[in-house]
Amino acid sequence: MEKVERNLIEPIGDVNFDRPKLEFAKGIMKFQSGLETFFIKKGYLLLIIGFLLGRALILAKLTPFCLPFFAAVYFIRRDKAPLALVGLVAGAATLSITNTVSAFGMAFLFLFTFRIAKKWLKHELRALPFFVFFTLLGGGLLKTFILTKNMTLYDGMMAGVEASLGFILTLIFIQSIPLLSFSKRRQSLKTEEIVCLIIMLASVMTGTIGWSVYDLSVEHIMSRYLVLLFAFVAGATVGSTVGVVTGLIFSLANVTSFYHMSLLAFAGLLGGLLKEGRKIGVAAGLFIATLLMGMYGEESANLLKTVLETAVAIFLFLLTPQALSTRLAKHIPGTAEYAAEQQQYMRKMRDVTAQRVAQFSNVFQALSKSFSSYDEPSEWEEEEKDRELDYFLSNVTGKTCQSCFKKDHCWARNFDTTYAYMENIMSDLDENNGALSPRLSREWEKYCTRSKKVTEVIQQELTFFYANQKLKKQVQESRRLVADQLRGVSEVMGDFAKEIQRERENHHKQEDLILEALQDFGIHIEQVEIYSLEQRNVDIDMTIPYCQGHGECEKLIAPMLSDILGETIVVNSEECSTYPNGFCHVTFRSAKAFTVDTGVAHAAKGGGFISGDSYSTIELGCGKFAIAISDGMGNGERAHIESKETLQLLQKILQSGIKEKVAIKSVNSVLSLRTTDEIFSTLDLAMIDLQNAGGEFLKIGSSPSFIKRGNKVLKIQASNLPMGIIQEFEVDVVSEQLKAEDLLIMMSDGIFEGPKHVENFDLWMKRKISELKTNDPQDVADLIMEEVIRSRSGSIEDDMTVVVAKIKHNTPKWASIPVHSIRQKAN
Repeated sequence: MEKVERNLIEPIGDVNFDRPKLEFAKGIMKFQSGLETFFIKKGYLLLIIGFLLGRALILAKLTPFCLPFFAAVYFIRRDKAPLALVGLVAGAATLSITNTVSAFGMAFLFLFTFRIAKKWLKHELRALPFFVFFTLLGGGLLKTFILTKNMTLYDGMMAGVEASLGFILTLIFIQSIPLLSFSKRRQSLKTEEIVCLIIMLASVMTGTIGWSVYDLSVEHIMSRYLVLLFAFVAGATVGSTVGVVTGLIFSLANVTSFYHMSLLAFAGLLGGLLKEGRKIGVAAGLFIATLLMGMYGEESANLLKTVLETAVAIFLFLLTPQALSTRLAKHIPGTAEYAAEQQQYMRKMRDVTAQRVAQFSNVFQALSKSFSSYDEPSEWEEEEKDRELDYFLSNVTGKTCQSCFKKDHCWARNFDTTYAYMENIMSDLDENNGALSPRLSREWEKYCTRSKKVTEVIQQELTFFYANQKLKKQVQESRRLVADQLRGVSEVMGDFAKEIQRERENHHKQEDLILEALQDFGIHIEQVEIYSLEQRNVDIDMTIPYCQGHGECEKLIAPMLSDILGETIVVNSEECSTYPNGFCHVTFRSAKAFTVDTGVAHAAKGGGFISGDSYSTIELGCGKFAIAISDGMGNGERAHIESKETLQLLQKILQSGIKEKVAIKSVNSVLSLRTTDEIFSTLDLAMIDLQNAGGEFLKIGSSPSFIKRGNKVLKIQASNLPMGIIQEFEVDVVSEQLKAEDLLIMMSDGIFEGPKHVENFDLWMKRKISELKTNDPQDVADLIMEEVIRSRSGSIEDDMTVVVAKIKHNTPKWASIPVHSIRQKAN
């Protein structure tokens, strides 16, 4: 706690000291924001790119970049198309007047034809490359004819090549321009988008061909800088790709630059392999590639010039701010920055989801408090009872005393006496089932001239009064039940919100240690992901190569993890590969301290196929095991449906995480409200904690259960009405600590009350259970069923169900395997 406070207090004392740094950082951010606004939002970056593409040549003659770039900008950012056109025309003007007129004329011809044909186009994006193709083809042929007054096959072929390049470049620019046009792009770049971006950047750099500074070629410097940047950001794969693509584009623009493709590709590969050395390592890769290609390549005579160009590119690369490379890396899959960006996004989504779930939890909690507030005793309850009594007497006097000549005598002069008499009559009629006691009757006749009339009216009004009281009580009970249900839902949602918000702990060190220990043992592990190392709640996922069904996860990996973590670890789930070269995904979890084996025997009345009894064994996700038996009223299909639906509803509510009491009350509420028929169900529920073998038993109108512990037989019984009779009832929970090798025997009333000519069913059942010579759950269930049927001479008078559960210590199948190396490294 002191450390946390110190970390919080120390920065406050250094505010004045760090103020210049903060001001400088703010200035840098403001400057970057201004640059983004100027170049990206206002579109002046398109002007610069257009200028360079207007100068770019292919085969020292063709200019296929102008029209595809203008068409792509016109389609994507139509408001910035004039800026792009100005840049293209200005760039073409640096070459010749012919190129200037050609660039402007091609753009005008494209706009003219595209705007006319736009009315009949359904998919403009699909048609755009074809418009560029035919515009370049027609414009190129027209340009050649105007300049030479002659048309040869060579001129037609060159026009076709230029148009084909324009077709391809249009598709490339359509994908790459959005990457340069928007300042905030959260999506990751696809491989095709990365290649398109590289082609566009290389095409732009061809516009610098012929530029030199102190006899150093600008295009060589910029191309090597581009390779350095991408090799540093994305590694050898992308770096070599950038080198090949950039070198190819430069080779098409200038045939003498063909050897640069080999240099750039080698530099990208070598720099990406040395990426772990940060910028120095990537720069060393380019320098080594330059020396090797310069000494043994075609440019050995100009080695010094090539080295100087590389040195300038390295200098520019070292000056590149870390923010630029980090920002670029966030959009390229496979980089650490991209993974961190995705993790941050997922964390944000998790926090938003947890916040919304917590808000819903608060809403349900508030609703629960709103409903339960009416059940709390308050001062106005007594006033409300007095007011109801006043209304009751007002109704009586309105039908009797209002027309009586002694009204003033009784109510004006002797109000308290008259009120007390009527109150006594009311309570007397209630206690004597509508009959008035002789003494009170005589006194009332002496006091009131209309005694019989008043008594009859009181009897009539009492019927309505108590009906109203009963209705209010039912409403209050329903309100209390709704409050409990809302509170249970609120608790579940609150726990769920906390579970969502619980960030996965950083277990990278433990993952590496486990991975190293298993690999040292000779087991190849592809990936280890640790989600929890909490005691008795370990959760580890692994990806391993296909093991050909040898079961090494259960036999080797789980025992080694048991020794490493100090508790028993077992295979929770395993998804094996369907082909030999694939991978298997395995989940390891903490083993439970106890397990439960069950056996069931059941029979329908008269040997039929449909039984009114239903049973279920449910392993809940919270480390508990539930056993339930439900007996629908009567026999046959209707009773079977009632008992089955009771268990299905209970199972879904329990699996949602709601407490047992609230779950049973919810089921009872549904059963009591969904039908007016007198169809009821019993429920016998046992919840067993698999960590400590603690048992909780909830019996709703069900038969007793028995626990066989050695030679002792314990009885478990609770008294509750069957479900569906009343809307509100208190659930009695009986707790019992179970032990290993205990047998839990649960049965329906067909088994418990089945023996014929037996006066005490408890003693008979205890004796039969104590006489059992086997501890196998299924054998015990079959023997008890057989004894009951034999006592009835083979007849089955009622539906019968018996479920037997045996509690056992969870002994792992495989012993732990000691791993010493990981213990030494951990220490």
